[in-house]
Amino acid sequence: WDTDGSQPLVVPGGVSVSVQGAVEPWAGAAMVARALWALLAALRAGWCLLPQSGYLHPDEFFQAPEVMAGDILNLQVYYPWEFLSSSPCRTIVFPLMTSGVTYWVIKSLQQLDICSSCINSYTLLVSPRLLFTIFSFILDYSVYQLAPFWGADPWKALVLLAGSYVTLVFYTRTFTNTLEGLLFALLMVLVSSRKSSGSSAEPTSSSLIGVITTAGFFNRPTFLAFALMPLLYWAGLIVDSQKSIKTLINHFLKFILCACFTASVFITADTFYFTSVSLDNLYITPFNFLSYNLNPLNLALHGTHPRVTHFTVNGVMLFGILHILAISAGFKMLKKYVHQLMLVRWCYRGPPGLLVHSEGSPTLLLFYFVPLAFLSLFSHQEPRFLIPLILPLVLFSASPNRAVKWKLLIVLFNLLGALLFGCLHQGGLIPCLFHLEQLIHSPASSSHPQHYTLLFAHTYMPPRSLLNIKKTDVHVEVIDMAGAGEETLCQTVEQRASNFTCSDCHIFIIIPGTVTATITKCGVSFKNETLIFPHLSMEDPPQIPVLSSGNWRSQLGLYILELNRDHQNL
Repeated sequence: WDTDGSQPLVVPGGVSVSVQGAVEPWAGAAMVARALWALLAALRAGWCLLPQSGYLHPDEFFQAPEVMAGDILNLQVYYPWEFLSSSPCRTIVFPLMTSGVTYWVIKSLQQLDICSSCINSYTLLVSPRLLFTIFSFILDYSVYQLAPFWGADPWKALVLLAGSYVTLVFYTRTFTNTLEGLLFALLMVLVSSRKSSGSSAEPTSSSLIGVITTAGFFNRPTFLAFALMPLLYWAGLIVDSQKSIKTLINHFLKFILCACFTASVFITADTFYFTSVSLDNLYITPFNFLSYNLNPLNLALHGTHPRVTHFTVNGVMLFGILHILAISAGFKMLKKYVHQLMLVRWCYRGPPGLLVHSEGSPTLLLFYFVPLAFLSLFSHQEPRFLIPLILPLVLFSASPNRAVKWKLLIVLFNLLGALLFGCLHQGGLIPCLFHLEQLIHSPASSSHPQHYTLLFAHTYMPPRSLLNIKKTDVHVEVIDMAGAGEETLCQTVEQRASNFTCSDCHIFIIIPGTVTATITKCGVSFKNETLIFPHLSMEDPPQIPVLSSGNWRSQLGLYILELNRDHQNL
């Protein structure tokens, strides 16, 4: 048509379609979508810096930042068992490349006197998160690159991605699952990229695919569940596009050689880290991970769930109506295409790279459901294990006329999810650690050394690194009581109170408002109470009748109780 778009478009079959009236609304909708994506991207970065107070799971601290804070900044930390040399189940490469780099930067800035107090609870929390937030835009890039290939509207897919609370909350946290999702996105981009070779299309980046697959495996062995379908798809493209057995072997040889080289780098780095004296043993951490997690008794220690939890609960919790719509489409489409997976391209004789998208791509659904099915084989099922699946899901959901009528429900669902997990869930613990760090490092404490005992009960495991205490400092003691019962808790509190003799000693008990009644039965009194709001403990949830009373704020708060030295037995 003419450059002004005024001439009709002639499509196959001789049908003339006037596009002038369609172009302007489409352009307007695209501009709105771009502005909305930019706003949501700014929200993602801004909320990271604010920072988010919600505490999703201990692994967001204890799989990287806590370990690196101890190694690089020499702070008092708690080393999880996965990083002990006796049973290493986690590679050290990614923690070093992420939290390790950010901590090295702030340490260098402080040593160079560029920033005199760079190391504090805020920078210890936010700097690794900020790096992950920057990395999260790999998802946006991947969606933009993949959407045309899979017949999705790029800006609609980007808005779905950026507006999801999974992106806003989970992808800005220091989880290995976050890295798993980013590597999965890169793998999907690589297997979908191809170069023209005569009348056929030839997949590119066999070497990079080998590197990404191996790196993902060392980050989390479950990556193989996500990589299976992209790798099968890539292998199918290679077989379909090659007429020379030599070229075919060359592709797979590049993949294997680069995979082996990447594995050797990870093994060498892990061996040097976990072996302090000799290098007699090689540490292959993924094998230790698999050995541990394939034992049902070990998984039972972390909680067991029905095999359908991912399908019926976690998928809905993370993705809402999009997960339900995918299941609905899956029942209609997977039954028809599951036996034709490897025949999709063989039966299609059109230009390479184009698939039939009129009713949604069955391949995308397989990219979503196959990993879901493999992860469901394990009895320990947490929602965060599924966050990499957001990529194929938004691509599938952004196909024409899909999920349009559910806009309001999608917005409300993600607002609720962001509020619950980004603000409320264990939301008092991080501000509490900020408050205690300022108290411990206050000028008064610095001029007159004092001893602090911090007793945490019925909270998630507190990341000690956020207290910013050097390993050589013996004046601060952290006691994690976890979910201890009333008798054990009172025993510990009374024991500490009976030894409470020095004038410069302070004992603080950190406990949710829903459990404060337990402390009142322990025969001790308190001279100071600090309430941090909001804090929602799903392990000790507030009772609805209490919430409807005037006491709702204390039920949704976390208390810092300072023990009175002159306590009286009640």
